[in-house]
Amino acid sequence: MTKIIVVGGGAGGLELATKLGRTLGRKGRAKVTLVDRKASHLWKPLLHEVATGSLDEGVDAISYRAHARNHYFDFQLGSLANIDRDNKTIQLAALHDDEDGELLMPERELSYDILVMAIGSTSNDFNTEGVRDHCIFLDSPEQARRFRNEMNNEFLKLHAKSGNGSVDIAIVGGGATGVELSAELHNAIKELHNYGFKDLDSSKLNVTLVEAGERILPALPPRISGAAQQELIKLGVNVRTATMVVKAEEDGLTTKDGDKISAQIMVWAAGIKAPDFLKEIAGLETNRINQLVVKPTLQTTRDDDIFVLGDCAACEQADGTMVPPRAQSAHQMASRCFSNIVAKITDRELKPYIYKDHGSLVSLSRFSTVGSLMGNLTSGSMMVEGRLARLVYISLYRMHQIALHGVLKTGLMMVVSRINRVLRPSLKLH
Repeated sequence: MTKIIVVGGGAGGLELATKLGRTLGRKGRAKVTLVDRKASHLWKPLLHEVATGSLDEGVDAISYRAHARNHYFDFQLGSLANIDRDNKTIQLAALHDDEDGELLMPERELSYDILVMAIGSTSNDFNTEGVRDHCIFLDSPEQARRFRNEMNNEFLKLHAKSGNGSVDIAIVGGGATGVELSAELHNAIKELHNYGFKDLDSSKLNVTLVEAGERILPALPPRISGAAQQELIKLGVNVRTATMVVKAEEDGLTTKDGDKISAQIMVWAAGIKAPDFLKEIAGLETNRINQLVVKPTLQTTRDDDIFVLGDCAACEQADGTMVPPRAQSAHQMASRCFSNIVAKITDRELKPYIYKDHGSLVSLSRFSTVGSLMGNLTSGSMMVEGRLARLVYISLYRMHQIALHGVLKTGLMMVVSRINRVLRPSLKLH
């Protein structure tokens, strides 16, 4: 059987492994293996809700091992260390216990006929002084939980001082992650009431959103980004545009103009790059942010047996623009990558990937959703706000769930999630 390895279980990688398993794996035409350094999957656009405690990740997280068993592929827990293109093998690093460093699994080697790289991206600090030491990134559920724990601890300290003072949070980056987290934080105040902090209100929370560009949400039309900024201001968020951060310290951020933005908690969401270890791994071509450069067929420029999808792919379109690092890009790439892998196995012609922009939506927590819908859905471009936009925003996640579980199971999961949200307000910490 053809051996196919997918490295990375994010939105695109898990969808691809699932589809390959259901078709090729189920029929014994290929052995499909998914490799990821985590044991479970959570849709990355949900991390800001995990960070504020408004989402129970236990309900939405997917166990890779259980999902693999149900969809006819294998799962290997581990981190990619190297690729040997000559012998067509990948090396996985040794796995150690996070608590005491005990060796859990030694280094391993897996052989492949077709390799797919789908390891996503990490935050790009642009080598800004102090950011790695003092800022939190939102690249993983672990980092989101760290943010939530630090925020709760700050509110506990504030509560111990009879509510005198405030919790100051600074978020660098006015893209979707920064904007959505800024809005969701004010919903977190209501969540804290469920834990006995009845005296806390939004006046005890100061959120500053810092953007180096002239406006937040630069990927959206100016009218939409302006509407989002006004919504944030209504919530009490201090939005600072055209403000570049040059240094992060324990007690806050320093701007290029010399201003100090005081904060107990700082989040960096100002850009992305592919993981550093990808830089020219196995002699493959990479760009300045470590993305693997691919041909239109999503095959690497130097090896036709290696495909790349998602945020770690540098894919140039016919008009010279690059495919943006979005969840919809990863979803589309997974579909094209699947078709091209099947075509490669059956000696048929591979087709180019063409990005279709269906628009961008940004959730401002329970308060609002703004964005634009584009393409065949609207015969052009349509600005959407309010309940319609919120409905479409939620439907994007449902499409991801349907790709993984099918319609019936997704419907059942929606019911469970709804019941959980209804019951949560009645729960208290004792």
